[in-house]
Amino acid sequence: MKKWADKYVIGLTGNIGTGKSVVRRMLEHLGAYGIDADALAHRAIAKDAPSFDLIVETFGSYLLAPDGQIDRHKLGQIVFNDPEALSRLESITHPLVEQAVNLIVRRATQKVIVIEAIKLLESKLVDQCDAIWVVYAPPEIQLSRLVQNRRMTEKDARQRIASQIPQETRLARASVIIKNVSTFEDTWRQVTTAWQRHIPSSDSHPIPLSQPVKLSLGEVNVHRCGPKQVNEIVETLNRLNKEKKPLTNIEAMAAFGEKAFLLLNVEQNPMGVLGWQVENLVARTTDIALDSALPPAQYLPIMIREMERASCDLQCEASLVYVPVSLAHHDVLWTSLGYEKRTPASLGILAWQEAAEESMPEGSVLFFKQLRQDRVLRPI
Repeated sequence: MKKWADKYVIGLTGNIGTGKSVVRRMLEHLGAYGIDADALAHRAIAKDAPSFDLIVETFGSYLLAPDGQIDRHKLGQIVFNDPEALSRLESITHPLVEQAVNLIVRRATQKVIVIEAIKLLESKLVDQCDAIWVVYAPPEIQLSRLVQNRRMTEKDARQRIASQIPQETRLARASVIIKNVSTFEDTWRQVTTAWQRHIPSSDSHPIPLSQPVKLSLGEVNVHRCGPKQVNEIVETLNRLNKEKKPLTNIEAMAAFGEKAFLLLNVEQNPMGVLGWQVENLVARTTDIALDSALPPAQYLPIMIREMERASCDLQCEASLVYVPVSLAHHDVLWTSLGYEKRTPASLGILAWQEAAEESMPEGSVLFFKQLRQDRVLRPI
């Protein structure tokens, strides 16, 4: 019996390097709530998570890095060369991931849920899905992405590809097949077409706009942009960031595969942009641009609070804001918003620390705020 009777659940899967996460984010742009089950599996083995002690007991303290965390590279070397060891690891982590997914789905307000999981078909989660979407890419593209984007050696990449079930096995179970082999625009067209064809209209809803406010320079509102507004985002960012290399439409479209953008309008004139992504229940703001005519203390909070509102709707535990040096000295502003200046190493929680290290732009200053106290996969 389906657990989540009030939700329409898309199970999203595909082999490594096919681009599942890009497709998940596209579905999020369309109004779905995205869950990365593979990221939750990473959380499940962290030092402060429930399965840590059992994994160390099962595979040995050899796995531990100098900081006391499990070295995922060492663990991968063991399990991806030994199907029995991989099965033992999954028997420890899968029940915890399923618990976490169940908790997140039940408290989500969105009616369409997309669960990204490379092992979806081998897990109990598949029984809770209304549809199975499979992302496909030929082996040569998989290999290229793993080497270029994930910095794997060719040997390690080939090993990871070979350790997974054939893509044909997944394709045979698919309700929808997305061929992620060309441009972002081509993949986006496939995703939007499939969404319009398969998602019940009553189950999807547009992302609500913020209410306009009146400030000294006129009426101000913030709205979330999707790939359809790419031209507006490019024009505004290039105008506000004249000292940086101009952004192209192709680069901006690719960015939509990772993040969302908020556009700040003053009397219908675009005068601010904020780009952020939500991954593994952590919000990361990587782009902030504000017209020099706008006082930061008045206008920045409007974008930050809208980002937080959307992030809290996505059940985020923490917000990481990477602030340009030109805006980082406004201490009173950031303190009033509840942020404190931090380094990635000082964040304590591994998932937050890794998020900061992975996405922090060069030359920026990290400001941190915890958005909720009840973390997923806390120690039991």
